[in-house]
Amino acid sequence: MQVLLFAATAAFLVLSPIVSAQQTTTTTVTAQRILQGHSTAIVKGSRKTISPAIDAVKNSGLREAQFVLQTWQAKNMWRRKSDGLFFLGEKIAKKTVLLTDFDTGEIVGEFNEGDLKRLKPNSGVRALIGAALVQFQLTDPDTALRRDALTAIRRDPAASHLSPLRASIPSETDPGIRARKQELQTLLTIRFDQNNTKRVTAINSIAREISLETRAALNSLLTNEITFNAPATANVGVAVTPGNVALSIDTAYELMVAAGAATPLPSPEERLEFLTTQINGGKVGGVPLIHLDTQDARDQAYAALNPKWSPDLTKASIVKNMPFHRVFSEDSNQVTDAAQRALKSIEVRVGLNRVLDLVLDGMSLASILFLAAIGLAITFGVMGVINMAHGEFIMMGAYTGYVVQQFVPNYTASILLALPLAFAVTFTAGVTMERLVIRHLYNRPLETLLATFGISIALQQIAKNIFGTQARPLTAPMWLDGAWVLNDVVSISYIRIAIFALALLFLGIFLFIMNRTRLGLETRAVTQNSRMAASMGINPGRVNMLTFGLGSGIAGIAGVAIGLFAKVTSELGSDYIVQSFMTVVVGGVGNIWGTLAGAAMIGFLQKGIEWMNPSNTLAAQTYMIIFIIIFIQFRPRGIIALKGRAAGD
Repeated sequence: MQVLLFAATAAFLVLSPIVSAQQTTTTTVTAQRILQGHSTAIVKGSRKTISPAIDAVKNSGLREAQFVLQTWQAKNMWRRKSDGLFFLGEKIAKKTVLLTDFDTGEIVGEFNEGDLKRLKPNSGVRALIGAALVQFQLTDPDTALRRDALTAIRRDPAASHLSPLRASIPSETDPGIRARKQELQTLLTIRFDQNNTKRVTAINSIAREISLETRAALNSLLTNEITFNAPATANVGVAVTPGNVALSIDTAYELMVAAGAATPLPSPEERLEFLTTQINGGKVGGVPLIHLDTQDARDQAYAALNPKWSPDLTKASIVKNMPFHRVFSEDSNQVTDAAQRALKSIEVRVGLNRVLDLVLDGMSLASILFLAAIGLAITFGVMGVINMAHGEFIMMGAYTGYVVQQFVPNYTASILLALPLAFAVTFTAGVTMERLVIRHLYNRPLETLLATFGISIALQQIAKNIFGTQARPLTAPMWLDGAWVLNDVVSISYIRIAIFALALLFLGIFLFIMNRTRLGLETRAVTQNSRMAASMGINPGRVNMLTFGLGSGIAGIAGVAIGLFAKVTSELGSDYIVQSFMTVVVGGVGNIWGTLAGAAMIGFLQKGIEWMNPSNTLAAQTYMIIFIIIFIQFRPRGIIALKGRAAGD
């Protein structure tokens, strides 16, 4: 008896804490209790059924909720098979797992892996958990996590994000993140807020924004479908007339049939089948079969048996003047009206910014053409030498930049070194070419063209033999990576800006050389009257040599600049030689300002044509050449023609 009493007392002492704990559990919400309430769905791990479990943890208000979700997402949640409880698990040995209680944070003990089940949510479930974690990350002390949370909301916005996002703004200390939160709050308010007045206010506040996110948010409010005889409570938009691109006759008729306002029209085959069933005594509706040998006769017989149908009844006649309207998915017409007004305002601004972007593109192409043609403006425009190898000097400059980068790994230093070195290489090549070939062919344009064309082919083959046929990389410095972005419509790469600045720099250098130096004075003298210049002590041969070398050297520098964004191959110069000649001729031979004007005209013209026909750049170049041919017919001396004696020469 005493033994039994002792056993009962011991059992009471052992079980009473457990009973007390169970009673507490029934009255207090804990992470373990929430997990137990959804254990079946958690263990199954299906994306289709897991949402209630995730939402229960997320909305529990427990301070452990974020930790539980993070543990679950990281595949560190384990379930004990003996009692079905969930824990944080950490493998401390090959088959041993250390379990920690979610609610107390206390270590439960070490367990054999065979007694546990590790929960491994798939990518879909992890994505749902990640979305649930967003509301906790919005107020996390780590700024990186807060930025990640905003990125996650932008990627997949939901109505549930709006409330925690609003709540997190007053306590946000980082000005940049605070601005992003306020911007995102506006977008979410537009889409998900229950108060239409707030939504309209938010829409009006972004009526001047042209970002893609803004336009996407407004367009989401204007999703609609064409409906027949829309109900009075619907948010009805514009009327739609059947027979146009938006609503075909067949689609309109199908909408009427679906609404029960029309019956499907029988096809000729169906009408014939019906008439066959009505044959009685060699007649159909009293009409002998011998008289039903034409479609018109059969139609009349069918109409006699079916008064509701007639041969004149067509889908077009049925849908004519019927009420078809676009019905918005958004219920509030205040919201859709505000969204339409905002989009109209935004479209105007987008159009103006596209014009600005087109202008920047035109300036960018013009600067490239000018940089490629400025050397030709000297050799052809000033000296009158048709140098078909000018493009190969551009190619030589680009390859010089590539070779320099093989020895100087710092891209900034290599480019700064490549520019003067490319000038030196191509200057030397130009002087050599002038001394060996060009000086024997002055005033013989056809022979000069043929000779320089042969040199062009030879230089291309030499480049192929040295560097191969594959494109070689000429890498820009890091500070030239990316683009100057004004907004989601207007942007221009830093490389293009650098080329534009380089073109202006060489325009200034050329003007200084031609107007402020002895070489420029002698060049102009020799160009106007070689014999008179020689009688004044000027050596025409030396001047021609240096002038040709100067034009070739500038082409080499242009090659380095062009190589930063174009493929450096042996054919690089071929892509620019024709456009360079066009630039010089259209602008006005012998005038640097004309070359600048010609580059601007061709650049803007080509970009304008490409803008009107963006899918076919080859067609744009063809139209541009046709325009230039017509232009030359009316202005053969170019945009800025020389005057006086130089024009006569």
